[in-house]
Amino acid sequence: MAMAAADIEALIKAALPDASITVEDLAGDGDHYAATVVSAAFRGLSRVRQHQLVYSALQGRMGGALHALALQTSAPD
Repeated sequence: MAMAAADIEALIKAALPDASITVEDLAGDGDHYAATVVSAAFRGLSRVRQHQLVYSALQGRMGGALHALALQTSAPD
């Protein structure tokens, strides 16, 4: 069960409304994505905590509808 890039972006945007998000389908199969997420909500948080916020936004779809997601997260400059 593949997941569309737009769906991934919408889920993240719902949880982090200020976020700038880019999502790329790495293999063209709807299962392997790379995402860059920039949000003020990440300011002062460790990289691990930033990633946890994104995974939480995906509402349990990691490992199911979404097989792999390479994440790059940061706070805006």
